[in-house]
Order: sequence, then C-alpha cells, then structure tokens
Amino acid sequence: MRKKVIAGNWKMNKTVSEANAFVAEVKDKLPQSEQVEAIVCAPFLHLPSLVEMAKGTELKIAAQNMHDQEHGAFTGEISPTMLTDIGVTHVIIGHSERREYFAETDDTVNKKVHAAFKHGLTPIVCVGETLEQREANETKNHVASQVTKAIAGLTDDQIEKTIIAYEPIWAIGTGKTASSEDANEVCQHIRETIKAETSVDVADKVIIQYGGSVKPSNVDELLSQSDIDGALVGGASLEAGSFLQLVEAGLNE
Repeated sequence: MRKKVIAGNWKMNKTVSEANAFVAEVKDKLPQSEQVEAIVCAPFLHLPSLVEMAKGTELKIAAQNMHDQEHGAFTGEISPTMLTDIGVTHVIIGHSERREYFAETDDTVNKKVHAAFKHGLTPIVCVGETLEQREANETKNHVASQVTKAIAGLTDDQIEKTIIAYEPIWAIGTGKTASSEDANEVCQHIRETIKAETSVDVADKVIIQYGGSVKPSNVDELLSQSDIDGALVGGASLEAGSFLQLVEAGLNE
C-alpha cells in the first residue's frame, strides 16, 4: 500500500524567523506513522536552520529547486551537493512557475531529476496542463509527455522512488480545484504512462500527488481517490494548524 505524502510548498514566503516558528510549532505534533509523510519545501535561505530543527522528528525538509550541475559559474543557483551537505532530503523539480517564469523545459527537468538521484535526493516532479490545454482536450497527452520526458533514462528503482505531482496550472492559487474524479483520472493516466514505460509493479509503487488549491476542506475527498497518494500544497501549508490538518488527513485514508 502506498503511503500518503503531504508536501507544503511555501514558494517565496516567510522570513527565517517565521519559518523557524512554524517548524517549532509542528515538528512534535506530526503523527508517527509510516502511513503518511510530511515535507516542508522552503526557500533556500531557510533550509539550514529548518533541517537542524527537524532532526529526530517526522518532518522532512525539501528545496523548491536546484541546478543540475554540482558546481560552476551559475550565479544565484544552488547545487544538489549543497542541498545534501546540509541534510535536505527532497527537491521540487519542474514546478509550473519555474517553467513559466524561468524558462525551464522538459529537458532541464530530466537533467535535474538525474542529478537529484545521483546525489541521494528524492525528486518531486511537477506536471500539469493550462486551462487552454484542458479545454482543448489535450490534458492527458500533455501530461503523459511531461512524465515520459521527466523519467527518461532512469532505472526502474529510481522511477519507483520518484514522486509525481499533478498540478493543473489553472488550479494553482486560483481557488479552483479539479474535481476529485477529474484529478484522479489524470493521476490514473500518469500511472498508466509509467506502466507503459516500465511495468505494472513499478507503476504501482510510484507516489502521485495532486496539487492545486488543496486545503483542509477538500483534502479528504482528494485523498480518498484510488490513485491520489498525497498533495503538494501551496497557500494552505503556510499556517501550522492547516498544515497539520492536511497531514492528519493522510492517516484517514
């Protein structure tokens, strides 16, 4: 049975003191269960202190992005070796905002996924369609293409450990949410895509999250679906109480 993974993507929010206060409030209240995993995806500046604070707790700390190279003349970038050196365990790769605002492509996503595994990081790979693509009935083809290109060249063992986050772009931060049935249909298609590239056994082990205006009021319905194994959450993960509710929901499924 796949565990539920709840990851809070803080994006460009919180000062260091605010981030520390958040982790101080939640770290000892998280359920001790292999059924659910809690992750905070914080800005680079916050990572060292949060990793230190989370030691010995159930909370994992993730980066929101990284470069695919270990070092070099890449002003403003952070390498995978820098992340593993301080104890970061996960990294978001290919978020739609990175693709839209910072020109990330399927090719750069694939390079970063390979770099993540090379350095012992678990990638959370984001895929999803625009409203125009959904209305043109291109969702499944577009998402399948993103998934296929993201996992190209990975071993079966690496694919099993990859977390896929399906985030319809039109639902991110808009208050709109795909119906649980629609979200699950796309997540099922992602699993079928992985199965076609690998095997049933590998596809059945991959954790597939849903993201897009997830909040305590709708998380139970989303997590009750057959192929939704967690959530990548934006705004609702910024408050400690809300984040804890989201994690607790993972125990109910």
